[in-house]
This record gives sequence, C-alpha cells and structure tokens, in this order.
Amino acid sequence: MRVVIADDAVLLREGLVRLLTEQGHEVVAAVGDGDSLVEAVVTHRPDVSIVDVRMPPSHTDEGLRAAVEARRLVPRTPVLVLSQYVEVSYADDLLATTGGAGGGGVGYLLKDRVADIDEFMDALARVAAGGTVLDPEVVGQLLVRRRRDDPLRELTPREREVLALMAEGHSNTAIARALVVTDGAVEKHVRNIFTKLDLPPDTTQHRRVLAVLTYLRT
Repeated sequence: MRVVIADDAVLLREGLVRLLTEQGHEVVAAVGDGDSLVEAVVTHRPDVSIVDVRMPPSHTDEGLRAAVEARRLVPRTPVLVLSQYVEVSYADDLLATTGGAGGGGVGYLLKDRVADIDEFMDALARVAAGGTVLDPEVVGQLLVRRRRDDPLRELTPREREVLALMAEGHSNTAIARALVVTDGAVEKHVRNIFTKLDLPPDTTQHRRVLAVLTYLRT
C-alpha cells in the first residue's frame, strides 16, 4: 500500500514509517500538520492515510479537520485516525463522509488501545479496502452524542409512528385508520409531538410541516 502519515510527534511518525516499510508498504509522505496532510493526499492519492487528531498550531483537532477536508477534495480516500483522544464532533463529520457517493474506508482507533502490531495492520488494511474500523470507545461517545442531540428523543414509540405517517403525507383520519385508533387519539398524539418538538403556533409555516422536516433530518 501507498501510505501518508500525519503526526506531529516525530518519534511516533518515524516509528510508523519504519513499521510500514518493514511490512512492505511505501510511505509516500510523512508530515506533521493538517495543511501538509491535505496537500499530501491531493498530491499522492495514497491507498490510505494515518492521521493524528491533535496537531499544530493549536493542538486541538487540526488533524481530524484536515482529514475531513482531504476526503472532501479527494472523495473515497481512506483515512485511519490514530489518536489518544475522541473528538466527537469531527469524528461524526468524518464518518458522515462514508455515505452516498463519498464512500471510502474510515477508521478511528485510540492509540493506547491498539493491542499489537498485527491488530493495527489488519485495521489499516480493512480501511484501505473500504471498510470502517472504530474503537468501542469512539462508538460509545458517538451514540451518547446522538442520543443527546436527537430532537425525537422525547417521543413515545406511538408518537414516532404517527410522525412517520405524517411524513408520508397522511391526514389524521388516514393515520387513525392505519393505526386502528380513533381520530381523537391521533389528534392527541399530534399535539404531543408539537409540544415535545417545541413547535409553537407559527403564522408563516405550519407546525405539521416543521414536525415533518425535523423527522426527515434525523
């Protein structure tokens, strides 16, 4: 494989270069900041890139932001994030690039949880082949974030059913027939949906439309 490495820690970066070279792979670029990562990906079109999250200048999330930008400029370019930290926001953005026409492999592993070299090389190969490899801690934090940010989290299962049928364009009467309940029961569910989604009466846009839009965005 042709590999780009982005990590500002020189010893780790050079260690990865040596490891990959010994495993028969070609390191086409080894860089220490996000801008250089993007440039290397655009220039070399590697089979996979290994990226640290925190790099200069602020040592916060430059590497992850650069990985998202690299995949925007070179769709489907595989990226394996190897970090000590879980940056949930940009991890979500990176995973979002796996959908639709973007595709391409993505991985996010925590450095201190990579048990051995064989495990790491296997993960790298899976990402290069278009797979997704995520540390369990990353998965857990993403799920927590999505539950916290889910605007539908307060809805009951029945209210979600009603909202789904609303999104399909059904009237309250049609929803009542589909769910085998009374029109009054559906009206109560719809009022509860509006309340839980915090949709007060609006003179410019109907609450029913706003509720459906909220549903479709989740």
